[in-house]
This record gives sequence, C-alpha cells and structure tokens, in this order.
Amino acid sequence: MKILIIEDETELAKSISEYLSGENYICEFASTFVKAMEKIKDFQYDCILLDIGLPDGNGLAILEELKNTNKQDGVIIISAKNALDDKIKGLQLGADDYLTKPFHLSELMARIYSIIRRKQFNNSNIIKQNELQIDLLAKSVSINDATIVLTKKEFDLLIYFVGNKNKVISKSTLAEHLSGDFADMLDNHDFVYAHIKNLKKKLYEAGCDHYLKTVYGTGYKWENI
Repeated sequence: MKILIIEDETELAKSISEYLSGENYICEFASTFVKAMEKIKDFQYDCILLDIGLPDGNGLAILEELKNTNKQDGVIIISAKNALDDKIKGLQLGADDYLTKPFHLSELMARIYSIIRRKQFNNSNIIKQNELQIDLLAKSVSINDATIVLTKKEFDLLIYFVGNKNKVISKSTLAEHLSGDFADMLDNHDFVYAHIKNLKKKLYEAGCDHYLKTVYGTGYKWENI
C-alpha cells in the first residue's frame, strides 16, 4: 500500500513515514504545493495525508484537483487548523477524514486503514473469493482453510490485485506501487515478474484457482466474475 505525505514539517513527515513503514506501507513525500500537484497528477495512492497550510499554496486546491480529475485516492486532511469552515470545505471537496495536530500515530494508522478498507474492500476485514480468504487485520491468507505463507511484497501484491479486480494493471504500475519513487531508477521490472511468479506458485500449489491472469504485452489482471 502506498501513502503520499503532503507536509512541510520535516520532522512530522519523517515520524509518520517511520511509523507507517513499520506497518509495511510505502511512503512518498511532498513538502510544497507544487511538488504535491506533480505527484497527484503522475501517480495514484491508496491514501494521501494532506496538510492544508503549505508554504506555497492552499492544500484545499489539491483536493479540488483530485475532484476535477475524478481521482479516487483516499484523503485525510492533517492540519493545525481546527476551524470548522476548513473541515467542512475539505470534506465537501472529497476528503475522507480530518485529523487535527497533534495526533497519535496509532490513530492516524487506524484511520488510514479504515479508508482503504472502505474504498477497496466494501468496509470488510475479511475478503473471500471461493476457496481463497484474506484477513486484512491479521495479514494472513488461507486457501481451503489452510494458511499459506507470503512475503510482505507478495501479500501487498495480492491485496493490490484483489482491490483492483478485473482491471488490467501494467508492470510499470506494479513497480511504482511496490517501490514508490525508486521505480523510476530501476533499469527494468524483472523484480515485479519475480514477485508475481512466486505469488502464483504459492497460490496454485495450495489449490487456489487461476484468478491471476497474465495479459501478454500489457500486464496482469485478477479475475473475479
């Protein structure tokens, strides 16, 4: 899962990133309005943490851009401002939640999880598809009631595919999802193929149907009909 932290307070952004990284989230940063606008235009995120008071612009304009371009990234406004007008306007523009500084990182984590669960998995902690069951809280996967062991990357890929079921996802999108900003520095996407190959092998050997399809020349698709 990938998070964009739009925050000009360096220490706060760092502490949020360290905490979320410990929960297996990939974090990217934007400390200015201009950089944030570049990020949201070029990439997709599971959740965006948005500070309204940026040094070179108003964070609410970023919400307006997300709305105008019909992007579905989850958004939590994090701001020192506790003004009711800001909160109402942010929610009207499409923000999913509002958190006032200072806040506990555990509360932020819970709210991020809640947004991702609601947007991608119909507000459920348990995902079922015939013989396959995924427990989002326990981060466990079972097939025909037998638990299989996945690496963090394999589990992340599985959740990403299931959360985008019936959509063709390119290798470059998967690389960017798994590696964030570092994806552009890689010479090729062989590591994506390797992770998917291992994921398929573990699923199929455990008796899972072939839901994960290769769309040759394009990418991959998780079928759920």
